[in-house]
Amino acid sequence: MQAFFTLLSRIEKGEYAPFYLLSGTEPYYIDALTDALLAHLVEPASKDFDCTIFYGKEAVGSEIIESAKRFPMLASHNVIVVKEAQNLKAETLDELALYVEQPTTSTVLIFCYKHKLFDKRKKLYKAAQKKGEVLDTKPIYDNQLSQWIRDRASALKMKLDPTAVELLSVYIGTDLTAVEKALEKLQVALGNDAIVFPEHIEKHIGISKAYNSFELQKAIGLGQFSKAFAIVQYLNRNAKEHPLVLILSTLHSYFQKLLLLKGMSGQQNAASVLGISPYFIKEYQTAANRLSMRQISNALQCILKADLKSKGIEGAPQNDTRILEELLLKLFTLT
Repeated sequence: MQAFFTLLSRIEKGEYAPFYLLSGTEPYYIDALTDALLAHLVEPASKDFDCTIFYGKEAVGSEIIESAKRFPMLASHNVIVVKEAQNLKAETLDELALYVEQPTTSTVLIFCYKHKLFDKRKKLYKAAQKKGEVLDTKPIYDNQLSQWIRDRASALKMKLDPTAVELLSVYIGTDLTAVEKALEKLQVALGNDAIVFPEHIEKHIGISKAYNSFELQKAIGLGQFSKAFAIVQYLNRNAKEHPLVLILSTLHSYFQKLLLLKGMSGQQNAASVLGISPYFIKEYQTAANRLSMRQISNALQCILKADLKSKGIEGAPQNDTRILEELLLKLFTLT
């Protein structure tokens, strides 16, 4: 997300705005910018004097503005953070809009508005565009996740083996906050300039390098029934760490990619389009060549029906173990 990195770069250069309106459905970016501002502007010695935290449900507009108009006592800036700002009352937003039109230059007011985009028709949004910085966030797409993981690992001075990237992307998904925490844990454990392999993921994050959703999709795609069956047995025995909903989501995404690959006329940019490492493209091509378009479409239907069964929407109630075992058999007998 280029707007995020642009804002982060300005903060790291010491270029601060008097007001930050951070909103949207991807909380990672909001938290990351807030943490960066606090790290640069708030010293431990001045925290009690020059940093104030408000929460949307309890916050009163006049109190936020009064705090924002104070001059810093020990630090260079007076920092105000409004968390859970999506819970503020409409009249409070209008009060803040008046302040933002003429903000105190020695104050940095950070507005954390999560889980939805801020209404661009509001006076506060328009004032923020003129006097401050605005960031509208949204979740990244599945095909962007692997590259995002590589970029964040690089920023943390690590390099991830392609299989390690896939393990994190398949197991954790697009929860960027969870991915970031996993990468930070690896960085602490392995240090700078480390190369992260699947065994490191298994040891420090707890994702088995041999028995996981990524290896399951690979075994199914390549027609390796015995291996797939062994993985399913492991996943079922460790259902708490490997919930059925995550496994089905992974398989659905995998067959969608095979369907997309099958329909490509030219495959020069296939890895980029699919959002996978070029390291794995031959494996995907082998699976796509092994299965017909009809079989891939039927596989997607089988996965959808398994999902409906798991939610009690279709068929007689079944436990997750039986649903996954039946799905595996269907995926190996596609017509």
